[in-house]
Amino acid sequence: MSHHGVGLRAVTRSVAFLTAGVLAVPLLTACGGDEDQASKPLAGQDIAPAARSLLADGGTLRWAVDSVPETLNTFQADADATTTRVAQAVLPSMFRLDANGRPVRNADFLESAKVVDTEPRQVVLYKLHQQAVWSDGREIGAADFAAQWRALSGKNSAYWTARNAGYDRIAKVQRGANDLEVKVTFSRPYADWKSLFSPLYPKEVMGTPDSFNDGARRKLKVTAGPFNLKKVAKADGDVVLVRSPRWWGSTPKLDGIVLHAVPRDKRAWALAAGKVDVAEIDPAEAERIVLAARGKSTPLQGPGAARTPARALRSWAVAHGSDEEAADAETIARSAQRKADAKYEEQQQSLSGFEVRKSLEPAYTQLALNGADGPLADERVRRAVARALDREELAGLVLKPLGLPAVPVGSHLALSGQAAYADNSGALGGQDTDEAEALLADAGWVQGGPLGKPKKVAGGEGKKADGESASPTASPKAGESAGDEDGNYIVGDDDKPYGEPVREDHQDPLDHQKQQDGSGKTNLAQDGKQSLHKHPDQGGAPAGAYAPKGTPAPAGAAAGALAKNGKPLTLRFVLPSGPGSATLRAVGDRIARMLDRVGIRTAVTKVSDDSYFKDHIASGQYDLALYSWPASAFPATDARPIYAKPVPAADGSLNVEQNYTRVGTDQVDQLFDQAIATLDEGKSASLVRKADARIWAAGGSIPLFQRPQLLAVKKNVANLGAFGFQTPVYEDMGFLKKGVTPGSKSSPRP
Repeated sequence: MSHHGVGLRAVTRSVAFLTAGVLAVPLLTACGGDEDQASKPLAGQDIAPAARSLLADGGTLRWAVDSVPETLNTFQADADATTTRVAQAVLPSMFRLDANGRPVRNADFLESAKVVDTEPRQVVLYKLHQQAVWSDGREIGAADFAAQWRALSGKNSAYWTARNAGYDRIAKVQRGANDLEVKVTFSRPYADWKSLFSPLYPKEVMGTPDSFNDGARRKLKVTAGPFNLKKVAKADGDVVLVRSPRWWGSTPKLDGIVLHAVPRDKRAWALAAGKVDVAEIDPAEAERIVLAARGKSTPLQGPGAARTPARALRSWAVAHGSDEEAADAETIARSAQRKADAKYEEQQQSLSGFEVRKSLEPAYTQLALNGADGPLADERVRRAVARALDREELAGLVLKPLGLPAVPVGSHLALSGQAAYADNSGALGGQDTDEAEALLADAGWVQGGPLGKPKKVAGGEGKKADGESASPTASPKAGESAGDEDGNYIVGDDDKPYGEPVREDHQDPLDHQKQQDGSGKTNLAQDGKQSLHKHPDQGGAPAGAYAPKGTPAPAGAAAGALAKNGKPLTLRFVLPSGPGSATLRAVGDRIARMLDRVGIRTAVTKVSDDSYFKDHIASGQYDLALYSWPASAFPATDARPIYAKPVPAADGSLNVEQNYTRVGTDQVDQLFDQAIATLDEGKSASLVRKADARIWAAGGSIPLFQRPQLLAVKKNVANLGAFGFQTPVYEDMGFLKKGVTPGSKSSPRP
């Protein structure tokens, strides 16, 4: 799973228990949650809506994706976001999500679906659309539902399924009164029955283990959606979809969609080069596109900003070479820079044909606290970390420069707009330095006492992104920061009396990248080295000057370091080092500074994106980490593996499912079980809220902010962009007719 967001139903598949008895839990119901206020998402969609009559018939849309999927079967372990996108366009779904993140009947496939019996067992009756057929002409029916149930029930281990939640509660699937009816009988009540059969695969895929395991990895011979799968061209990085001639719904406006793999750091180039028409982008690229539309260059990347190799050569020649060498280097530098500037301006001109469509993604970023061992095994220390954080400041750091609502997320299990959402953060409490310090003192962490060298982080020596090891205590060269982009450094550890003030005017990685764009607004850019805390006694100029003894510490200064049994309170903070993770690293830096103020030191290690989740988060080699979870319309089912209490496996290991913080309680498990088995939607949502309040109280993870959703889209593309919660409607995407201006509500001009 990517640390920055994936489809939840694609990842919720398939350490000691810590009681809350030491500390009183303030409130274990929907604390401070006003359900009426949570009725709408924090940010609306931004998809340039247009009536179908304003769209041209035809054209191929080129859409950037992270990679060509390894499988087209969403129920396999290596399914990814592109797998989901293909399935949405070419396969049936009984329910889809609306703009509020709530499941609604898909009228193209269902006439109706409802619970028709509850005693002695729950029975759901599906009435299918009369014209619903597979691409080979066969009617969609009970045989397809039954094949998918048998494949995903978990009873046949020959099927290599990644998840079977819900399908394992089905007792039987039968034909109803006619071929258009499917009757599903459950062995146990299941509140999230609307999550099932979306997507629905044909019996040709689900019918046998061989066809399930291998038959749908690279091709789908039979589909049923507005588009068909034409081919998967791994070598070209393309997945090609074409309009389905058998589609009975609204005729797709596009002839086809090409999902083209483009690395995150190459998206701006691909857009400018005409390789793609739409791409999810990072804030730095978004800023560049916004300025391109105004005929400007970005402050950080425009002409004259980059230190090119030619300029580096000139600088060296001026400092060390002869006058002739310096002159030659100057000529080379000027020539190379002129070419770079011309190429850059050409790209900016091309990017002026795009616009940024933005909203909030249906996913949130959290601070995960590994409670398996170490200081964070103590609930009091976890709660102290949480009380040290200013979540409003962290949300504002990321979202305000983008013009998006900077509201902290108040739930682990739902987002604002969804039925189960309520702000339950009151079960843990807001930012309170005094309370954080009191919790640490109660746990035995006090100022003073001998402090040894900091422990090695991330399972021994931290690994750089390029595989080279780096010691967390290595001294930098003169003039360098105590750490680098891919190495390790200790925030707050300077081998000085910790009561001395530390200057707080060093730049934050995001603060120094907010540039004026001429309109008076600040814009978020992401590249460049981070400003790191410097060890003053390691040579070179220190990062902060020390005031004379007796000078009062400035507001927000670092607190004295804490120790217990001769060991300092230092937490391993693991962050990704990839080019698309700059915002995450900036948030991590700000968190480290907040913890520093209550005496908690952080040993920060930056690792490659490929290694980040697999080698650190999933394996438990961290104390603190930042990663995202998507929101689900079915939290009782999908979120349970993320927060379930870890249990010992038969081989003596610990089965954590997706609970990578290793923090869980019996009460949370019981509330999830009750919510799943309660058919009253209101009661089920109430139980989910109670479970969330207990998750907050345990302090294993701290939701911070909803992730920004930024897409660069060609200006003449309509009904596509930042969808927020809503499932995309692929048949309504298209190019505006000639003469129609974006945002127009009338017919095209003659």
